[in-house]
Amino acid sequence: MTKETEAVLFDLDGTIIDTNELIIQSFLHALKGRMPDDFGREDIIPHMGKTLTDQLRLFSGEQDVTGLMAAYREYNLQYHDEMVGLFPGVAEVVPVLKREGIKLGIVTTKMRASTERALRLFGLWDQMDAIVTLDDVEHAKPHPEPVLKAMEAVGAKASGTIMVGDSAVDIESAIRAGAVPVGVAWSLKGEAVLRDAGAEHVLQDMNQLLTLCGIEGAKA
Repeated sequence: MTKETEAVLFDLDGTIIDTNELIIQSFLHALKGRMPDDFGREDIIPHMGKTLTDQLRLFSGEQDVTGLMAAYREYNLQYHDEMVGLFPGVAEVVPVLKREGIKLGIVTTKMRASTERALRLFGLWDQMDAIVTLDDVEHAKPHPEPVLKAMEAVGAKASGTIMVGDSAVDIESAIRAGAVPVGVAWSLKGEAVLRDAGAEHVLQDMNQLLTLCGIEGAKA
């Protein structure tokens, strides 16, 4: 990758913000008493990245998951600020990308309110040129619409856009939109899942993103 990179789009949960444990515990709380005793994090992790509705329907086998969603969100909101954090390097790398003139965006399957809360908590809201949430699209990832919408919002060509994510749905959405699909090694799903999904690169740490964008000698 060279300086031809125009934009970097990030998934949120599990990619730049570590919400992993909060998400897992929110599911376990919402599904308590509804699932077998051996249902646990190993059942949840492979499906993280999909929409909340799809995950709850899959886990519970029910179509109407309104009550489960309410229980999930109640727990998630209550413990959000104390259970989430930035992944290493994010706070340092994002401002460098911004300073170098690269457009930045968020493409997430979270709702806008919870997305804004997380980004503002860590001072990232004002760094982003585009934010595409579940509320902003008809089709969530792995459909290409969210990535296409973000690229349009920042005025970047697909060939000049990197999409960074921690799940197969991120990689598939990027590929279908024509963007460069990049995974993160800290994904709970493991590098192999991302490479099998078609990731062209897997970041071992955030600083490698600067190299991918052709930013040489910049200190993050």
